[in-house]
Amino acid sequence: MKISSATFVISSTSYQGCPAPDKPEYAFVGRSNVGKSSLINMLVGRKKLAKTSSHPGKTQTINHFLVNENWYLVDLPGYGYAKISKKMREEWQVFIRDYVLYRENLGCVFVLVDSSIPLQKIDLEFLEWLGEKGVAFAIVFTKTDKEKRNIINKHVATFKERILENWEELPPVFLTSAGKKEGAEEILTFIEEVSRQFG
Repeated sequence: MKISSATFVISSTSYQGCPAPDKPEYAFVGRSNVGKSSLINMLVGRKKLAKTSSHPGKTQTINHFLVNENWYLVDLPGYGYAKISKKMREEWQVFIRDYVLYRENLGCVFVLVDSSIPLQKIDLEFLEWLGEKGVAFAIVFTKTDKEKRNIINKHVATFKERILENWEELPPVFLTSAGKKEGAEEILTFIEEVSRQFG
């Protein structure tokens, strides 16, 4: 898929405030500081479409970007640790949950996992929850350039093993590096395939 345009549309604090559900959309979520904004910018070929920060918790709303005038890319707040109040963190959890469960045009949730560190319990718990709710998801391993390849492969293999303890088959899995511009084509091809099902 060639990206010809990508524009910011709206920031919302509830799924009711999102754009009309007349186009397929794909949400990106992960632990705070997993490299989500960098990945989004790489996907659409823009340096500053999504705001990047070295401080966890930069994204605090549901952010919609219209891509190629025919689908939405959605940047969700990170789950897990962030330097914000407990009250705000709980509010995030509520509107992320409601968005994922009730957004009728949601094609897939891309769950970002940092491949440069060992498996994190919170990532597995979030995937378990998506599975229990019947939400379509894919796993995107980020930062594959931040560690030696054998260590990355070990972390990814361990994660897959844990997934298969509860699932009969793996969901779609993508390995990416925003720094080396790797993995974008595979994700965009997948989005293109899923979008065809929306007619």
